[in-house]
Amino acid sequence: MDRQKLESRLAFLEEAERLKSVLRSGHTSTGRPESTAEHSWRLCLMAMLFQDELGDLDMLKVLKICLVHDLGEALHGDISAIEKDQHPDKSEQERADMAYLTCHLDATAQAGILGLWEEYENASSAEARMVKALDKLETILQHTQGRNPQDFDYGFNLTYGEKYTAIRPFLARLRQILDEKTRARMDERAGDADKAGA
Repeated sequence: MDRQKLESRLAFLEEAERLKSVLRSGHTSTGRPESTAEHSWRLCLMAMLFQDELGDLDMLKVLKICLVHDLGEALHGDISAIEKDQHPDKSEQERADMAYLTCHLDATAQAGILGLWEEYENASSAEARMVKALDKLETILQHTQGRNPQDFDYGFNLTYGEKYTAIRPFLARLRQILDEKTRARMDERAGDADKAGA
């Protein structure tokens, strides 16, 4: 690989580093706001861990989609699922940001990354739909274990991403467990509110 290509790929990685500083609405178990890069890392780990349930899906493609699925948030940040209806141009903004982030790359690398991102955005393959399902489940998992603010809307978890988490039986079983965890957090909050009001 020639020096220009090496430098262009390093320039892309330098731009992508911004994702480490993009914060999401969920919090870690220590109470710190979670970054989008952290979410993407655990999504990859989740996909790897459940590889035995992915059947004939292309695992390398699944992992690649996991890595780039939220990369478009590196420039303008994350919009929480609860707020997505208030931002109808989210997809177009992220598409433009992806074009900017990859503009220094050689044509082959740029086309590969943009293609994977579009595939996820449009849920146009079985791999992309699986990543969408796991993305929703990883988010819900984080919500159930995070030390979230008092006004955190756990009820949103109970319907979030149902379209995707119903596509395979193992996803539905994971969803059932996470819904139970969500209800437990809701009950815990209700108990805390009762104690505070007493």
